Amino acid sequence: MKKFLFVLAALVIVLSLSGAVFAADKPVIGVLIYKYDDTYISTVRNAIEKYGADVLDITMQDGKGDQATQNDQVDVFIAKGVDALVVNMVDAAAAQGVVDKAKDAGIPVVFFNREPAASVLKSYDKAIFIGTNAADAGVMQGELIAKIWGDGSTYDLNKDGVIQYLMFQGEPDNPEAIARTDYSVKTAEELGLKMELANEIIVCNWDTACAQSSMEPIINKGTNVEFIIANNDGMAEGVINALVADGKNTGEEGAPVIPVVGVDATDAAIELITKGKMAATVKQDGDAMGKAIVEITLNVAAGKDPLDGTDYQFDDSGVAVRIPYAPFDIESVEKK
Repeated sequence: MKKFLFVLAALVIVLSLSGAVFAADKPVIGVLIYKYDDTYISTVRNAIEKYGADVLDITMQDGKGDQATQNDQVDVFIAKGVDALVVNMVDAAAAQGVVDKAKDAGIPVVFFNREPAASVLKSYDKAIFIGTNAADAGVMQGELIAKIWGDGSTYDLNKDGVIQYLMFQGEPDNPEAIARTDYSVKTAEELGLKMELANEIIVCNWDTACAQSSMEPIINKGTNVEFIIANNDGMAEGVINALVADGKNTGEEGAPVIPVVGVDATDAAIELITKGKMAATVKQDGDAMGKAIVEITLNVAAGKDPLDGTDYQFDDSGVAVRIPYAPFDIESVEKK
């Protein structure tokens, strides 16, 4: 009996050690997030954890919206000798510093969501970007605006044939925010709509509370607003909160409505669309992005070609993989 117990104990130890070896064989990845409380980025985080759980040893860090904090986190991961860095920049303009550090250490770096300049990516042969084409989101918003506005009979409050609109922008110098802002209006105008900004562009850093508090005085002032465009669903949600408090966009039959469009297709936005409080959004597929990040990071961490064994392709830049957007409105909800 003692001999049996001894053998059993030895077997348990061997299996435990084997498990440790297998765990150690998983590439060690440092993931840096610009801030954890961003709703869309949370969907990407969850997808990275879901798809990477069995194949990657993942440690994530919250940059808390501060580039200096994120720089320190990069230094820590490099000192630990991670097999790859996955970086959602706080400030895309600071990406060259991250690339230089990763290059010196010989560590591949996969940027996502917030896009560094192509010249930055091309300065290191182990740096790539995974994300969307920001202009596409603006184009789709413009197309949705035209679809929702129609002949203007429903929403043209002053019957002047011009859309008096508000624009809620993510960040003042963020290339993605600027592209969404510019292309949404440009596309609507190309489709024959006359657009007039009813207030200066409101910059809210993607934040729901900021959008709500910025919308409230505009409502109180009685500014004629016939359409609201937001760079993301978080700001759209804040705007809708303010409108609902004023008796608009309540989802109730006969209640006045100012159409609001966003970007991301978060769960909260889909619910607002379903309830008739929000007109539309543009789906940015966080799950698909997380899956792409895991598959490509697994390759670069193993020293393989980034796209080896995947269905992804680089765009014309040769350093960026694009995850497509899709328009999303009540018809999309009904098809689900």
